Amino acid sequence: MCGRRSRLTKVTALSTADCYSITVMPGLSRLFLDFCSGSEPATSFFPSFENWQKRPALPSHWPDVLKVIAEQNPSKAAAPALAALAQGAGTVLTGQQVGLFGGTLLVPLKAATALGHARNATAQGQPHVAIFWLASEDHDFAEINHISLPAGRGLEKLEYSQPGENAPAVPVGRVVLGDNVAELTAKACELLGPSDATDALAAAYKPGRTFSQAFADFYSTIFAAQGLLVLDASCREIHRIGAPVLRAAIERADEFNAALLARNEELQAAGYHAQVAVAEHSSLLFLIDESTGARNALKRTAPNATEPSGIWQAGGHSYSAADLIGILDATSERISPSALLRPVFQDFLFSTSLIVGGPAEVAYFGQSGVLYERILGRQTPAAPRQFASLIEPPIAKLLDRHELSLDRVFEGDAASLAQRLAARSMPVETKQKLAAAGNALDAELNTLVEWMQSQDKGLGQSAETAAGKIMYQMNRLRTLAANFQLQRESSYTRHAESICNALFPEGVLQDRVHGAAYYFARYGIELAETLTAHAQECCPGHKAIRL
Repeated sequence: MCGRRSRLTKVTALSTADCYSITVMPGLSRLFLDFCSGSEPATSFFPSFENWQKRPALPSHWPDVLKVIAEQNPSKAAAPALAALAQGAGTVLTGQQVGLFGGTLLVPLKAATALGHARNATAQGQPHVAIFWLASEDHDFAEINHISLPAGRGLEKLEYSQPGENAPAVPVGRVVLGDNVAELTAKACELLGPSDATDALAAAYKPGRTFSQAFADFYSTIFAAQGLLVLDASCREIHRIGAPVLRAAIERADEFNAALLARNEELQAAGYHAQVAVAEHSSLLFLIDESTGARNALKRTAPNATEPSGIWQAGGHSYSAADLIGILDATSERISPSALLRPVFQDFLFSTSLIVGGPAEVAYFGQSGVLYERILGRQTPAAPRQFASLIEPPIAKLLDRHELSLDRVFEGDAASLAQRLAARSMPVETKQKLAAAGNALDAELNTLVEWMQSQDKGLGQSAETAAGKIMYQMNRLRTLAANFQLQRESSYTRHAESICNALFPEGVLQDRVHGAAYYFARYGIELAETLTAHAQECCPGHKAIRL
């Protein structure tokens, strides 16, 4: 336990929010942007989103899946959602890699989005339940063993190192937390301060627990009131139920590979790039090493006379297709799907009505659709997760004071933002004189350049070059004036650093950097309801949510 105190702020009502265009977010692929806008040719690569609430037929293995979900969600809070599933409710699925101390803010944003869609469908007479898929089989430990928590105008990075060994190659969900996590948890408690959320964090991340167990326990507590169900699908039973998908990836490997290569060509012809690289005879599967537990990509060589189905290699060992089928039959949990096959595997298990993902995950559907068609005969509609920046009261005051919107914040770094703030604060007379000089200079230069161009083409080109240099010096005057103002008023630098650290740390969106636990500790577990309620409201872009 981390002790208790009154929370700084308690979120009890829907917070104020502004909705920005999706284009305000930097670094999005053209395929994802066109998907969000419903533009051709992107729409031809994705299933229709209309009428997604009408769930597909329940699979024959539904009772077996329900049993596993119930075993992994034993709390009283999960009972209504489990009962709804038993009565045939549909599923809205999302997920993320398990990580240290609950991962970044995008995790609860995904969960809230799935819950929001499930609520809306239920309100329309089509009962649905949200399920969070723990991506516990991924093996990039360096991606999930750290978290950054806001602390003043900076960030405090906490990193977990596995005792006595380098970063393990085993699936991250299976990594067992060592005794040293206790000290790291205590540090997190100190930074976050006492709260119900901090208590949940301390109870979850203890020595002897796996990353999957800790992550699942934390979010089961955070979203208990909303009825979120969590599932760690790395267990043998889930792989046994989903074995037909994995078997198909072994037995029909050449067919699937050819289909993916053809789809990549279609995407490229449409002006998009393939989201996941696919090479000749590449595989859609990983194999867990029986002795070391390492997760190795299965790679294929071309079929030959000796082995018509080709040879598979992983971790320095070779396997025939028959060998892999034998492993699948005996120890199904040793074979896991890749990023392109995973959504098909998930939707085979759940007959999912809707899958919620981030920009890359949604874009993957442009490729994996060919796998859906061949394995399931249908493709599950996809929806982007809620994109949002959580704006704390002190930051909101700074944004209002400087009349800043998110698009301005996302344009650059703290230094450029500070210069913008200083330029805005220059005395009116200075601004007027700079504007007058710039406008007059621009008008006179345009007239002069046009005259010289009329006299001689070469002379005109030289005049354009010279005029550009003159205007560059005019812009330097503006910069010098802004820098002078910046030096006179150091608060602009502090304000810019605070704003960027809060909303665009190191040039990255807040939800990919800030630890989610910070916001639940500071604003209460009730924040889960606030995020879910916002997700129920349609914002096709990026929300600025004021806390």
